[in-house]
Amino acid sequence: MSRGEAAPGDPVEEQTVAVLRVLDAVLPAGTLIAAALYGSAVDGGLRPDSDLDLFGVLDRRLSDEEKRGLVSGLVPISARPARPRAWRPVELTLVVHREIRPWRYPPRLDFQYGEWLRESLVGGNLAPRPPTNPDVAMLLTTVRSAGIALRGPAPADVLEPVPRSDLVRAMLDELPTLLDDVGSDTRNVLLTLARIWVTLETGDIVTKDAAAAWAVDRLPPSHRPPLELARAAYLGEADDRWESHSRVRAAAQAIVARIRAAAVLSR
Repeated sequence: MSRGEAAPGDPVEEQTVAVLRVLDAVLPAGTLIAAALYGSAVDGGLRPDSDLDLFGVLDRRLSDEEKRGLVSGLVPISARPARPRAWRPVELTLVVHREIRPWRYPPRLDFQYGEWLRESLVGGNLAPRPPTNPDVAMLLTTVRSAGIALRGPAPADVLEPVPRSDLVRAMLDELPTLLDDVGSDTRNVLLTLARIWVTLETGDIVTKDAAAAWAVDRLPPSHRPPLELARAAYLGEADDRWESHSRVRAAAQAIVARIRAAAVLSR
């Protein structure tokens, strides 16, 4: 992928360049140390509702005015999931270099934009997520291992490896939040739990649908249907119709139990 111009007709490249232009327009020169594309757009896992995932490293924390500028610039180019489009929902995460290198736990994020945060951000809440966030450990690991540099050094050169013990800790620390959200964000929670389980068991970070397929094979039949539906909906093969919330929660709890067991064995 080029760093300044998009290939004609390539929606991923066009939208990536549009995000970089927002960053360039809002942030003074030198503020953005590095930027990378990661996730489904680079691992061959782009699905109908996949986000466009970008990660940036800053030389300092952003002001509220700069954050408002990023929100204003990103809202028009980030497609809502329900809207037919060639462009996708944008997920942009920004961290400050000195806050993640040298590594320490828990990691901090300075700014994050995602469609699930849109309402809060547009409403003026520029920090809808806590500044210390376990999920950043998993993002750093993913970006460092498979991210494509868009600006500045390669991810492996600017990001330190997250120790295995802290990666496991981050996954466990995310579980309460995921379980709290299982009723409102069912598909994403189930798929995320499946990915955590795969990573703990195998050490690999795989696509959401691959993680779901792996997990389904290892769950008892009674807990498989919710995860099978989550996978099918992610692939665009079914609608999200969660008629039995008790079965969903039971399936989530079953996966969490296996995650906790795998975490004990991996330490």
